[in-house]
Amino acid sequence: MRCEALFASSIRRSDHPSPENVREAIEHSLRVLGARGCAAWVAQAYGDFPEAAVTRMHWVQNLVAEAFVENDHYWEPPTR
Repeated sequence: MRCEALFASSIRRSDHPSPENVREAIEHSLRVLGARGCAAWVAQAYGDFPEAAVTRMHWVQNLVAEAFVENDHYWEPPTR
């Protein structure tokens, strides 16, 4: 869910986002689009631009892994 939310965010590679920027972008995407909206955004990108989507998702996965290291203090989205 975090990766999908960051994928759907407006963060770009050229922004060189910090872990805090990554967490804020995820929170914002989830607040605005919701989990399903983020997933739909990802699905549309893979359908329209598959090569670019794969590259972006790989980048996003690395950012999320860095932003949510074990024992770090960060915002956790509510679970249902």
